[in-house]
Amino acid sequence: MEEDGKETISIRERKRRERQAALESPETDIGLCGWIIVGFSILLMLATFPISIWMCIKIVKEYERAIIFRLGRILRGGAKGPGLFFILPCTDSFINVDMRTITFDIPPQEVLTKDSVTVSVDGVVYYRVQNATLAVANITNADAATRLLAQTTLRNVLGTKNLAEILSDREEIAHSMQSTLDDATDDWGIKVERVEIKDVKLPQQLQRAMAAEAEASREARAKVIAAEGEVNASRALKEASLVIAESPSGLQLRYLQTLNTIAAEKNSTIIFPLPMDMMQAFMKKD
Repeated sequence: MEEDGKETISIRERKRRERQAALESPETDIGLCGWIIVGFSILLMLATFPISIWMCIKIVKEYERAIIFRLGRILRGGAKGPGLFFILPCTDSFINVDMRTITFDIPPQEVLTKDSVTVSVDGVVYYRVQNATLAVANITNADAATRLLAQTTLRNVLGTKNLAEILSDREEIAHSMQSTLDDATDDWGIKVERVEIKDVKLPQQLQRAMAAEAEASREARAKVIAAEGEVNASRALKEASLVIAESPSGLQLRYLQTLNTIAAEKNSTIIFPLPMDMMQAFMKKD
């Protein structure tokens, strides 16, 4: 399984590089007319030197990359930066791409689960631009596209789960969403790093029904535990009666112990135990 996963990743990486190489056209593709325009641009820069140098020098921050277009074509070499780079006036333009991890909340989605229960689920997605060239050339707005795709993916994934699975298997659902989003955004040069399910909101009627079910289940368990306690107590009393039966004086000691306990709690009430031997003597005389 690990070898298949590595092979799949290598195939995806090779396809990504092929797409990037196809986008980064060589400078010779601009044609003769393009070279003439570039030549005029260089002459203009030299004629206005050193004023033009301030228009040609650009700075890219550590977390940014610049995609340079010369006469509408991406320059060979791909994204530039971080640091200084040069552009030609009139012929070159560039776009800065932020390479930092971006976080956004998935708005609450009303989802009908597999067992026909309507729930409201929201989440959070962490992603970053992995390939600046693909993020600029293959899609108009990578951020908006990723947000919309995350919403539809959340609904599609939860639609295949029942309510119990949604409440208990959040990590599995998040991992499934992360894999699906990562595969879908690969052509856009975006890497989805993490997906988390934040909250699952149930309808009020369903909450009351689940609360009643849980309460009934707890009451049933309490009755079972009480019954088991009664059974254990009766067994203990049976064993105690067998022990007392073997020693008649033990019963008298038990009477005295009970009298001591009652007198300590309610001293206004006194119970005097009458020995059973005396009663048997009277019964014999009769």
